[in-house]
Amino acid sequence: MARSTMLKLPEVLAEIGMSRAAFYRLRARGKAPRLIKLPNGQLRVRRTDLDAWLQSCEQSAA
Repeated sequence: MARSTMLKLPEVLAEIGMSRAAFYRLRARGKAPRLIKLPNGQLRVRRTDLDAWLQSCEQSAA
């Protein structure tokens, strides 16, 4: 099984064009893509989770 690419939070924010504060507001409401917290405290997002989240945003806007 191939490992999923994991993106750093700044990479995700740049891709979706969102500020860190806006992203954390979404996260607090449970509307952000699933995050993985590493033992060192850094956050990662799987590429597949980000793509699925973007697709769900697209579908709900239509």
